[in-house]
Amino acid sequence: MTSIDDLFKKPALPSHKRKLEPTRDPNEIYKSAKLSANGHVKSDGKQPAVEEDDDIEAGPSAPPEDDEEDYGPDIPDDEEGRFFGGGITKNESEILDYMDGQESAEIVPEKIDSAWLRKMALNFEKKITKNAELRAKFENDPQKFMGSEADLDADIKALSILSEHPELYGEFAKLGCVGSLVGLLAHENTDIAIDAVEIISELTDEDVEAEQEQWNGIVDAMIEADLLDLLISNFGRFNESNDSDRSGVYHALSVLENLASRVSLAEKIGQETSILNWLLNRIPKKESPVSQNKQYSAEVMAILLQSSPLNRRKLCELDGADLLLQILATYRKRDPMKGTEEEEFVENVFDALTCCVDEPEGKQKFVEAEGVELCLIMVKEGKMSKSRALRLLDHALGGQTGAEVCEKLVDAAGLKVVFGMFMKKIDGQTVEHLLGIFSSLLRLLPANQAGRIRTLAKFVEKDYEKINKLVKLRRDYATRIAAVDAEIRKEQARMSAEEREETADEWLSRRLDVGLFCLQTIDVILAWLVAEDEGAEKKIRALLAERDEGLEVLRETLQEQLDTLVGGEEEGDGDGDGDGDGDGEEKMMRDMLGTLVQFLT
Repeated sequence: MTSIDDLFKKPALPSHKRKLEPTRDPNEIYKSAKLSANGHVKSDGKQPAVEEDDDIEAGPSAPPEDDEEDYGPDIPDDEEGRFFGGGITKNESEILDYMDGQESAEIVPEKIDSAWLRKMALNFEKKITKNAELRAKFENDPQKFMGSEADLDADIKALSILSEHPELYGEFAKLGCVGSLVGLLAHENTDIAIDAVEIISELTDEDVEAEQEQWNGIVDAMIEADLLDLLISNFGRFNESNDSDRSGVYHALSVLENLASRVSLAEKIGQETSILNWLLNRIPKKESPVSQNKQYSAEVMAILLQSSPLNRRKLCELDGADLLLQILATYRKRDPMKGTEEEEFVENVFDALTCCVDEPEGKQKFVEAEGVELCLIMVKEGKMSKSRALRLLDHALGGQTGAEVCEKLVDAAGLKVVFGMFMKKIDGQTVEHLLGIFSSLLRLLPANQAGRIRTLAKFVEKDYEKINKLVKLRRDYATRIAAVDAEIRKEQARMSAEEREETADEWLSRRLDVGLFCLQTIDVILAWLVAEDEGAEKKIRALLAERDEGLEVLRETLQEQLDTLVGGEEEGDGDGDGDGDGDGEEKMMRDMLGTLVQFLT
């Protein structure tokens, strides 16, 4: 007996179902046919071209042009056009033209409003009910319910037009259709489930011009209808060797990306479903070339990790950091081809791992899996991976729990690598990450230990060349910031106190864009050197004096940072305990800055 899968996945006629095209842009692929306002499927308007060839001659030769030849009596003119026309008289033609005009005038574009939605919802529910009844009644005879399944398939696709009318989202949810649509994810026919996934992806897409309240309304209804569990369960039954199922995986990942735009949902997805396990199994699969779904899986993982510390910790518990390092190890000396899915895949894996090492558990796993050694190889020998490996090291060494990573960097001969790169011609992003690494080493390496002594030695060797470059960079950043500060002061003079407060974030952003963070980090590094090495202090004083400056410029920068942290403490630390202590990292920063300011006084 013919199975239902055979009936739907192997039609006798050519299938018109859109398929995911791995070589195309994700935003252009596998979209349901949108209906225009008049209810017709949108078309690109292309028509087949007919080429005329005037040079081809066919048929008998034309008679000679000789007026004296006798060819019989002349044929009278066909005034009614019966021979060369359509076989109708002029009056009949006018009547038909009039009737055609009347029919065209009667076609009115369908209005998409509440009345239309209620009608559509009723038909949609009827199609679902009818299909369910026929499936139950003729379970072993797919021919009997195949027609109802095709009707349901068409109705699901027709819901695509709702993405153009988000004002109807709330009523769509109230009518119960959201729950019915989500319920179709459990349909026995995976093609029906895939259609439902695609529509859910379209309705929740960021490109939909929906107000936040409208988006929240339909998403909340979907979550209440058990969207997450039903969606994740489909990853287990989709077979990516099949075109249709492969597109289903793509759109299911798209739904997760859409939902993760709300931080609370991103955390819920990571904590209450098995998606991280599935992603960790999907990402390492060997493919050549790397498929769109493999790349998208890595991207969704990075998004979920960026949104939630709990998700990052869970991934570490699943040994995800080790697995991601194993993937990156294949690119330590080889770059993926530019502009390919593979290149984006590698970037997403770096992003995911960078998120992991921001957590204490991630730092520990990073050291255990020899992540420091791998990054140093990439910094020395990599091309595309060089800057990303440096950023990964910067994050791994940072934070109050980065001491172990700092010690590992020193033990792995990493000082030579990072200080050597610093003395080369490098871009601004590389400078920022190197400064972050230097700052972490000085902040976290234990006093009087070999690692700290070796780090200080790197700053003073070769006639203080690193300090020379640090001060030169400081001058460049200070000049840029001074120019922006002058512009800001002019703007402030024309504003009220309320307007200044509203514009404060914008001004800070402009200062950061021209290097405020790098200037602050440089001054922290210089302050540490002043505090710990007399020779370095003399060199720094001499270099600053060349511009009639002294240690007070460093103190001012550090005091500004300290005031910002203290101000945030007074406003509340956000941890909910009312003690204003902030997290451990902020307290550590305040203590460090306060101590360094005293050394510069």
